[in-house]
Amino acid sequence: MHDDVTVNAADIARLADVGRAAVSNWRKRFDDFPQPVGGTATSPAFSLVEIERWLRRHNRYVEVAPVERLWQRLRSATDDLRLGEAVGFAGTVLLHLRQEPGLDGRALFKRLRKTTPDGLDIDAELVAAIVDVGRAENPVDVFDGILDRYAELHSRRLLATPRDVAKLMARIGETSGLVVLDPSCGMGTLLLESSGSRTLGQDLSESAARLAAIRLRLHDYDSRVETGDSLRADAFAGEQAEVVICNPPFNERSWGYEELTSDPRWEYGLPPRGESELAWVQHCLAHVRPGGTVVIMMPGVAASRRTGRRVRGNLLRAGALRAIITLSAGAAPASSGAPDLWVLRRPEAGVQPPSEVLMVNAGENLALAETAWQAFRESRDLPEGSDVVRIIDLLDEDVDLTTSRRISILGQPDPSSFSALREKAAALAKSLAATLPRLSPAQGHDRAMSSIGELARAGVVTILQGPLKLPGEGELPVLTTKDLLLGRAPTGHSADAPGLPRVERDDVVSPIVTGSGWFPRVMTESGAVLGPQLLLIRADPDRLDPHFLAGCLRAASGSRARPGTSVRLDPRRAQLPRLAIDEQRRYGDAFRQLLAYEDATRALREISDNLVAAGIDGLFHGSLYPE
Repeated sequence: MHDDVTVNAADIARLADVGRAAVSNWRKRFDDFPQPVGGTATSPAFSLVEIERWLRRHNRYVEVAPVERLWQRLRSATDDLRLGEAVGFAGTVLLHLRQEPGLDGRALFKRLRKTTPDGLDIDAELVAAIVDVGRAENPVDVFDGILDRYAELHSRRLLATPRDVAKLMARIGETSGLVVLDPSCGMGTLLLESSGSRTLGQDLSESAARLAAIRLRLHDYDSRVETGDSLRADAFAGEQAEVVICNPPFNERSWGYEELTSDPRWEYGLPPRGESELAWVQHCLAHVRPGGTVVIMMPGVAASRRTGRRVRGNLLRAGALRAIITLSAGAAPASSGAPDLWVLRRPEAGVQPPSEVLMVNAGENLALAETAWQAFRESRDLPEGSDVVRIIDLLDEDVDLTTSRRISILGQPDPSSFSALREKAAALAKSLAATLPRLSPAQGHDRAMSSIGELARAGVVTILQGPLKLPGEGELPVLTTKDLLLGRAPTGHSADAPGLPRVERDDVVSPIVTGSGWFPRVMTESGAVLGPQLLLIRADPDRLDPHFLAGCLRAASGSRARPGTSVRLDPRRAQLPRLAIDEQRRYGDAFRQLLAYEDATRALREISDNLVAAGIDGLFHGSLYPE
């Protein structure tokens, strides 16, 4: 019987929403903590069933979602190095279920037994479990959930493109309804966001390519995904798509320089040995039809390295390079710096090459990137943070395409704003003291506590979660995680669809992943759709004060979260003191004032940074004079 799967200390910490140190302390402090049933001395494995019983006894239990339980069973079927094969097998089962909804799991096991990868502990019960969860939760959602967990576990190796960046690349490439190629497709994130009529992908990793193929088929794409090195063993040689989107590996020294020296793809010059990215650029251009678009992620240094200046110059002279868009650090997991998106068009015979190129300093403002590109294409006025640069001005000795050298950084303070910033900072600093609540010392004592899960079962609260994926562009406002962080009005948009959770006034909304700067907020307006990666808790106002709830959630997620850290929050595990509603409101008012103070200090810090920058720049350039 495989229901009793094993979990390690990291799994237990994630399930219980605590740090790994807490699990280690439990093992030392509690004699009844379950003994390891496998693993090694440094990485012991525990029975999930026994761990659940222990958590119940110690009032730390949280119901394990069906997809989570299935994920743990898949992990127990093999080691982490071959986990991709187990995930792929689960995807195959879910594909069969999608095609035959009435499928019997044990009968399917017999059908698939001969094709099961060697070394996986797959039996009829596991296949039946995959079928049962898929039938209950929807095969597509189940595979997406498993794949998300797999990508999270192997984030440093898989280097998946963030979904918001993938969507931006697809929109700039206008991929919808077209034949789209990604020659370094990984698990298919870019192709999945493309809405292409036909999608073609290739990846060096056999496991990633298989997962991409299954993922695209489950999402009803007409797709073909191949395994292999696209530069050395091009699976689509001679084939041209309408759009190519790509996030290739960066800084690859062994990309094939020696054996590919005379390759016909190097139309714009032989890529230098240390510039694999310029090989990928030309590979992508070779695979797009004349007039077709390429959108490719590039490391920031590729815009200025001296070794690549000849290729960059030729791309500019031919009119192939149309835009360079600088994003924020983290937009490309393969790079610790701020990467660029290069937008290219394959030149058409008889068409005059363009004389200008677009440059955008978008940072985290992905909407700016899209807006600037559309304005550039339609010859409209460009938004702040973007500009057109004459190609002739770029063709100097260095051919330096770094955007910050050509246009001002978005949001850089103007020295003329110094006086206004000074007055604003002074007024905000003066009001801070009045924002803080008065709190008196009290004798600490143990309080009776209730979990939010218990309150949900009692009907005191309702818990909703944002969808994994919104149905598409539309008129409905969407509250995003960034909106929650900045405390601003909803900026996202979505089409309507049944079951989308709507925000109401006094709802408490929190990100699923919390950490420094990310915390619950009480909503002041109704009507917006709850965005992905967000949780909503709606309380009965006569039994639970929303500001009290938000403060307790903040405490549960870590009021002193270290910068750069994050934890995964399940609100059902959070504990609240059992207080009368009048007492809750007193505490809730104090919580509200503390969080308002935090917002004010954050705003003051931002104003102070701009004030100092404006003052220093103004003094240096002579636009300000000391009185």
